[in-house]
Amino acid sequence: MKKLLVSALLATTSCVTPQASAPDDAALHREILTLDTHLDTPAMFSRPGWSFADRHSYATDIAQVDLPRMDDGNLDGGFFVVYIAQGPLTAEGYAAAGAFASKRLGEIETMLARYPERIGLATAAPDAARLDKAGKRSAYISIENSYPLGESVAGLAEFYRRGVRMASPVHFRNNQFADSATDKPRWNGLSPLGRQWVAEMNRLGMVLDASHASDAVLDQMIAASRTPVILSHTGAKAIFDHPRNLDDTRIRKLAASGGAICMNSAYLATMRSTPERSALGDKLEAPGVTAAEQVELVRQLRVLDQTQPVQDADFETYMRGLLHLIEVAGVDHVCFGADWDGGGGVRGFEDIEAHPKITARLRAAGYSRADLEKMWSGNVLRLLRTAEERKGR
Repeated sequence: MKKLLVSALLATTSCVTPQASAPDDAALHREILTLDTHLDTPAMFSRPGWSFADRHSYATDIAQVDLPRMDDGNLDGGFFVVYIAQGPLTAEGYAAAGAFASKRLGEIETMLARYPERIGLATAAPDAARLDKAGKRSAYISIENSYPLGESVAGLAEFYRRGVRMASPVHFRNNQFADSATDKPRWNGLSPLGRQWVAEMNRLGMVLDASHASDAVLDQMIAASRTPVILSHTGAKAIFDHPRNLDDTRIRKLAASGGAICMNSAYLATMRSTPERSALGDKLEAPGVTAAEQVELVRQLRVLDQTQPVQDADFETYMRGLLHLIEVAGVDHVCFGADWDGGGGVRGFEDIEAHPKITARLRAAGYSRADLEKMWSGNVLRLLRTAEERKGR
């Protein structure tokens, strides 16, 4: 595995910008503005007794992100996700999903109101630097799965009003907007309503996210959108052949269109669960579980991680995937979206405290400060800025 990584490093060194004298790796990582494009941490906000302001240990808690660990890993901010599981394509299903999405968005708003001195809402590209200068973390908001909109795109305007600036049309199963990468084609890409969704996203000035969408959906989003498309948490098929990952031809097509692909830390190897793991997960999510019970259930999960890992991958695997994306797409079209608190994380890269390791490895590969600034935040902020500048057209 190490020999493979060395080969990847050598393969990329010839196409990167030479470094001038610079701070050490840890200091440079602290200086660079860093964003992650897919934080599922809002799923933790309603857990009894759980606080985003407290430090949680990976050994005793399933959460991978909190404010103290954002400090330690020097993660300046990111997109906090309103994730909605796919349900039935019925009026009742849409209504239930809409209520859930509004509740989850409210939990993000409550968190921001509770810790205004530590983290602030970001809705435009300049906000990340402004909040960083004020000593705060930044919270952009995204929607994963537009299913709760029902049979109309009108609800996107309300999400925009409440701060949402990125959304994806679909998740693991097809819905009324688009085909999923992990379902049998229904629409062969976007549905007619899905094409309306693209137009309304453009009109509002929101970034279109194609993670979880089928290849045909991505192709059609690139063709139909007036602004570049992002893949907020997606890897390369060349590293692991899975429908959630993207082939090199489409990575190049995305880059040529001005879009960006954000490196995931899931789907780097076969993802698997077991009845024992599923049972522990169900207990953790059950209403009324106490803090002490949570600690014990997580301890049991960590024991399983040693013998039955969800995916047989580690930080070296992650770096191979990242270096491949950079080689294929270029530094102007790569970003980071590890899917923390949503299934991401591998051995040696278990939570956001490990982020400085990425900067160190990319520096060792010869990438410059300017390259790192683009990948850690500049490329994402460019897409936000472009969406805002072209809205309403």
